Amino acid sequence: MADFLVLGTGVAGLFFALRAARHGTVRLCTKVNREESNTAYAQGGIAAVWAPDDTAEAHVQDTLIAGAGLCRPDAVEQTVRDAPDRIRELIELGVKFSQHGGDYSLHREGGHSTRRILHADDLTGAELVRALLAAVAEEPNIELMEDHIAVDLITENSIARRRGRPPTDPDRVLGAYMLDPKTGQVSVEAARIVALCTGGAGKVYLYTSNPDIASGDGIAMAWRAGARIANMEFVQFHPTILFHPHAKSFLISEALRGEGGVLRLRSGEAFMTRYDPRAELAPRDIVARAIDAELKRRGDDCVYLDMTHLDRPTLQAKFPNIYKRCLELGIDMAVAPIPVVPAAHYFCGGVQTDLEGESSVHNLFAIGEAACTGLHGANRLASNSLLEAVVYADHASRIAAERLREPAPPVDIPEWDHGRAVDSDEQVVITQTWDEIRRFMWNYVGIVRTTKRLLRARARVELVKDEIHDYYWDFRLTAPLVELRNLATVAELVIESALRRKESRGLHFTLDYPNQDLRGVRDTVLQRRW
Repeated sequence: MADFLVLGTGVAGLFFALRAARHGTVRLCTKVNREESNTAYAQGGIAAVWAPDDTAEAHVQDTLIAGAGLCRPDAVEQTVRDAPDRIRELIELGVKFSQHGGDYSLHREGGHSTRRILHADDLTGAELVRALLAAVAEEPNIELMEDHIAVDLITENSIARRRGRPPTDPDRVLGAYMLDPKTGQVSVEAARIVALCTGGAGKVYLYTSNPDIASGDGIAMAWRAGARIANMEFVQFHPTILFHPHAKSFLISEALRGEGGVLRLRSGEAFMTRYDPRAELAPRDIVARAIDAELKRRGDDCVYLDMTHLDRPTLQAKFPNIYKRCLELGIDMAVAPIPVVPAAHYFCGGVQTDLEGESSVHNLFAIGEAACTGLHGANRLASNSLLEAVVYADHASRIAAERLREPAPPVDIPEWDHGRAVDSDEQVVITQTWDEIRRFMWNYVGIVRTTKRLLRARARVELVKDEIHDYYWDFRLTAPLVELRNLATVAELVIESALRRKESRGLHFTLDYPNQDLRGVRDTVLQRRW
């Protein structure tokens, strides 16, 4: 048994593991290789009050404005207050942020009133992962386990139900069942503390900036374990994903618009001022809806981001990875605009936590995109996500360490029961169902919604869930089957949350309720009842 079981090797999992290792043994698990995570694909950067002319009050205000009335003020203030110290700690751990003239280079992104985005060229996430993995490798208290996917959380109540005993409140987490896809075996990974650092669920949508691993595993497992889930209707669609048949999920960073990039139609006409006086620097939800409206109105496949006001050396210096990738695909951004479309990018909702990152299940923490801390409200301010991950990893590690002083519960954890499951010879069922979920979520639960579409999605997801349930217990587990089950759960949570919000706010926009309602200044909280 490890003291800490950490699921996920993005910035949240790595930073938490490093902190937790000061106090006990850590088993750090990832379902693929250690370098693969949502963090690794983050381009823009990490927000913090760093420049002498910036203020915490301004960062707080920018975050609250973007959050459309649903941010938790104490979560915002805590995150902004802690930001500079966490940045310094990252630098001490070896993160190399870009510099200019001896000072750190600061980008500005949509929704920010000034430049405050520290970055590592346009590959900030990859640099964070590199530095933190190097630090993890030097820590003897951390055991890193790759190619294992969590199936379900183990709690006192899940064991009680299995043995016919009544549940207790509050519940307590005891570990997780882990699948080794190579052998098909499911093991018990017991732990005093479990940290869900599993990232988001962009793969529930047909078009996404997320890697294939982003299947909402932590959120789905927490839901099945009885944890409270909040604000799943608020899915952020990044306005600018590269539109190209050979460029899967390639993000065109918000920082390009921060450096003066202009969105244009095929005719060359700029259109953002028709939607918001801030134009390209409006928050992402406004920009994404504007692009979506223009595409639907005109029947075009994409719009274009024009960066030709900057010369080639400047583009190569500021955005080397984006410049290189575009050039490989035949797009010279120094002389031609970049074709872009919106795509699912970030979940503002997730496992509801307190200010220390703990869920409603005792000793179960959620950190990063899997969590709903109250920082983002109805819409995440650009580059606040990496910041949230390190701030809450810090707070969670402190409280989690204190929990080790509690007496360990004397529980005999049962082994995973395969029942009569057999090996499947019809993997096409999984890929077909996965594709179906992603398509109806994109068409019915996308950037702009209606009640009629949401009800169609609800009816369809119920049928899909029944099909998955039968398949799940008839056949032995595989990683794709585990992910499919989780995707269906996430889809259901998004649909149900969207139906409950009878207004448009932040990232949730419905044609049936196009205005904000004062009664909507509340979280949408779902909890499974046994």
